[in-house]
Amino acid sequence: MGAPSLKQAEVGDKPTSFLYRILRFFIWLGFPKWKLQGVENLPAGPCVIVGNHSQMYGPVAGELYIPGRHWVWCAGEVMHREEAAAYAYRDFWPRKPRGLRWFYRLLSHMIVPLALCLFNNAHTIGVYHDARLLSTFRTSVQKLKDGDRLVIFPECYEEHNHIVHAFQDRFVDLGRIYHKQTGAALPFVPLYVAPKLGVLSFGSPVLYDPDAPAEGERKRVAAALMDRITAMALALPPHTVFPYPNVPRREYPRSK
Repeated sequence: MGAPSLKQAEVGDKPTSFLYRILRFFIWLGFPKWKLQGVENLPAGPCVIVGNHSQMYGPVAGELYIPGRHWVWCAGEVMHREEAAAYAYRDFWPRKPRGLRWFYRLLSHMIVPLALCLFNNAHTIGVYHDARLLSTFRTSVQKLKDGDRLVIFPECYEEHNHIVHAFQDRFVDLGRIYHKQTGAALPFVPLYVAPKLGVLSFGSPVLYDPDAPAEGERKRVAAALMDRITAMALALPPHTVFPYPNVPRREYPRSK
């Protein structure tokens, strides 16, 4: 895939700053180049692409390499100056040695200007855990109705298997809301992010069933996506799996 032009940074008709476009180009330049597999599994219309986080690799690869108009869910805290530093420290460096924590607390404040530029200009939708979550779903469903794709990395710290951590499943409610507004069944496409192989692998979609109880559908769709991502990982050549938690590299599991 060739280098993105400065013009191409404006995906989805979202205006972006010139500084962001410069930063995006250099991130693309220094980021590993990825191969896309299973692109034929992506529906022509709107869908929700759901993948393993692989620390920073999933969201960055999602922003740079997923084809078509798309929007990546990200933690809303990194989009706000008053919340970004605390979130960065809590999410990126919670297991650092006690004697070095002062440095990472300082670093978490130093990266705030960069985070605000990147996450407020990238093709992102902020996700919150308070009343603002309503705006997340409202914006997301509108993007789907516009024909765009959503990209979500819903892992949490609860272990599921050696490939993927358990999914927070509230994102599946997008299927219920989207059906209510359009009458169509929303496809959820599994994505396996394999940084060591430089591969983004798309699997066959899981369709939301609007006639099933909402709570049951959350569990069914999330479980099916985790199962398909695991199967895709095991079908690839043996490789090191980049886990969701930011743990020492010696603790990274092998796929087989």
